[in-house]
Amino acid sequence: MAPTTDEDPVPLAHDHGGGVHSLRVPIPDNPLGHTLVHLLDTDRGPVLVDTGWDDPAAWEALTAGLAACGTSPAEIHGVVVTHHHPDHHGLSGRVREASGAWIAMHAADATVVRRTREAEPGLWLDYLASKLERAGAPEAHIAPLRAARASGSAGGLPGMRPALPDREIVPGELLDLAGRRLRAVWTPGHTPGHVCLHLEEAHPGGRPGNGRLFSGDHLLPGITPHIGLYEDPDDATVTDPLGDYLDSLERVGRLAPAEVLPAHQHAFTGAADRVRELLAHHEQRLTGLLTLLAEPRTAWQVAERMEWNRPWGQIPYGSRTIAVSEAESHLRRLVKLGRAEVAPGGEPARYVAL
Repeated sequence: MAPTTDEDPVPLAHDHGGGVHSLRVPIPDNPLGHTLVHLLDTDRGPVLVDTGWDDPAAWEALTAGLAACGTSPAEIHGVVVTHHHPDHHGLSGRVREASGAWIAMHAADATVVRRTREAEPGLWLDYLASKLERAGAPEAHIAPLRAARASGSAGGLPGMRPALPDREIVPGELLDLAGRRLRAVWTPGHTPGHVCLHLEEAHPGGRPGNGRLFSGDHLLPGITPHIGLYEDPDDATVTDPLGDYLDSLERVGRLAPAEVLPAHQHAFTGAADRVRELLAHHEQRLTGLLTLLAEPRTAWQVAERMEWNRPWGQIPYGSRTIAVSEAESHLRRLVKLGRAEVAPGGEPARYVAL
């Protein structure tokens, strides 16, 4: 996306036609730049799909974008959350405070929200430090987490007090939106309860295909979403997020929407083609990992050698943690497919190709 100048300002809102608008809500200190919050007109009032990060500048942008669409936070009827991450769910509580709006979320992500609110914040630092230790991270990477835990600074982590949803999004069912046909499509992978929302109405521009899809972070036009491990300190189940994501991609590809309205970057067509690209990308990545696993390696060692958007030495601290989680999701997938195994020898776990 080309940078803008003062002579070429980014509009506060974009009209996609048929009672659908997108609002650019900034994400502080994040290379993604912004979340595309979508506004859907209904016969009972405007409904938001996601809300953006809980930050004063984001709230100001959301309010200004709504004003450009002829409405305000106080008039919002409901909030549909694609997934629990703070750049999507962050402002939901503030919107509800302003309007009395309901908040809807898939049960799996609502469980994450509830657990996050109830847990002592230091638990998450302990869990993350332990997980990184099992992944083979060096002590220099884990030490800041231990220091934050010892100093009691865990309460500053983002998204530790997310709003509790009061409605459940049920996969396959139409949401209760007067005058609109918006169907929930469960697409786990990026989070366990991620949903896409299929607007089962003719495209206002007459484009061929089956309506429009609010895709959240599941399907993006130019980047691949992070597929890491589902975070649950109390659940020892060995999940397969990447397998969930690939299955979800195929489900969305079969919908063949006329247009995709994602939460980042820009709206696009050709959903089935994009799905094929992403499936091929992950298969290529899995196959490439098998070469790395010619000898046993930890998830950290694999992450160091994987191809990212910059050399490993230039990846910031927090992004390295995310990268290791993504590496481990790919390793788990290889194990489940019978293409790799965990080598004997205890922790940190080492993976080897079969």
